[in-house]
Amino acid sequence: MSYFEHVTEAADWLRGHGCAGADVAIVLGSGLGDFANGVGDARSIPYTDIPHWPASSVIGHAGTLVCGTVAGRRVLALSGRVHVYEGHDLHTVTFAMRVLGRLGVPRVVLTNAAGGISPNCSRGALMVIDDHINLMGHNPLVGANDERFGVRFPDMTHVYSPKLRAMADDTARALELPLQHGVYVAVLGPSYETPAEIRAFRRLGADAVGMSTAPEAIVARHMGMEVLGISCISNAAAGVFPEPLLHEEVMATTQQVKGQFIALLEGIVGRL
Repeated sequence: MSYFEHVTEAADWLRGHGCAGADVAIVLGSGLGDFANGVGDARSIPYTDIPHWPASSVIGHAGTLVCGTVAGRRVLALSGRVHVYEGHDLHTVTFAMRVLGRLGVPRVVLTNAAGGISPNCSRGALMVIDDHINLMGHNPLVGANDERFGVRFPDMTHVYSPKLRAMADDTARALELPLQHGVYVAVLGPSYETPAEIRAFRRLGADAVGMSTAPEAIVARHMGMEVLGISCISNAAAGVFPEPLLHEEVMATTQQVKGQFIALLEGIVGRL
């Protein structure tokens, strides 16, 4: 079977299991999966049950798709993702985005845990992604283009929807939650960045750094979906403070801010 056929089979399988007609899909990054616990009328499907769907092996990624409702809207919550650093190619990493596009999902919210580069993005801050810099060394659209997915040269002027970003701001104001904006730089990982790399990223205009999101955003736009990106700043990037970086710190921070994170997401969904 071709890649397109694999994507179509997975989409048809989900459609047959009541997961069609979603208003929005939300990809939940490291330690941020608790949002899925608040989905109403929930149907939880392990990734391993969905044809051809890759399963994550990273701590903090549950590996389940939850179909249900939030604030009166039909939602698909993806609790966990796969990464290039796990040994996957970019077609595998972006498989979920392809399936969402074939399901007709009009918009997607991509969340992640990221390291803070800008002084405005301190540990525990929530940051709306205004744009990204892809330094993973590859692009998920490389190779023969399948016009059934999208055009050969998709425009990336507005990868992250200005309308959805404004909606996030309105929601944060209503909730009286502080919300930052910034540029996300995507790197390959899995090693954390060196202080010299962080200094270079700062000069490039990056405010936060992580190991995901950019390939998904590119593919989502290729398929015509609106994209909103939100980073939870889980730690200061390398060199900002002398302490070493630990994944346990990432998980601890996301647990500390999960209430604000969930409230923000639920508020945004309610405004769609």
